[in-house]
Amino acid sequence: LPASMYTEIQRERPDGGSILTHPDYIDGNPDLIKPKKLLNPVKASKSHQELHRELLMNHKRGLGVESKPELQRVLEHRRRDLLIKQKKEEEEAKKLQSPFEKELLKRHQRLDQLEKEQEKQEDHAPEFIKVKENLRRTSTVTGDEKAA
Repeated sequence: LPASMYTEIQRERPDGGSILTHPDYIDGNPDLIKPKKLLNPVKASKSHQELHRELLMNHKRGLGVESKPELQRVLEHRRRDLLIKQKKEEEEAKKLQSPFEKELLKRHQRLDQLEKEQEKQEDHAPEFIKVKENLRRTSTVTGDEKAA
């Protein structure tokens, strides 16, 4: 049955069986408006055109896609130099510290360490001692308020 339907379709189209119709504007009728090809919005964008131009230039020069543009290489080089310069300045500042500043820094670090040790000891103290200290503080505050 399907084979017979196929032969009927072919008989109906004597022009060779093409499904597409031929456009009317080929006749050369001046009254008809001829269609224009639609523009691809991606290819029409400036950024795409610039990227395509850069890729063509790199291809002509023999540079690979992996290599970076000159501007990007220069900016990265400047950033790297700036970081190196900052590190050198920090090292020089550390070297130029006076003995007095060094001693102050040592004492400050020692005090910080002592405070941390005290906090650790307070954390390990039993809870009833902490509560007792809080009660003493509140009792002295309320006693001072009554006297005033």
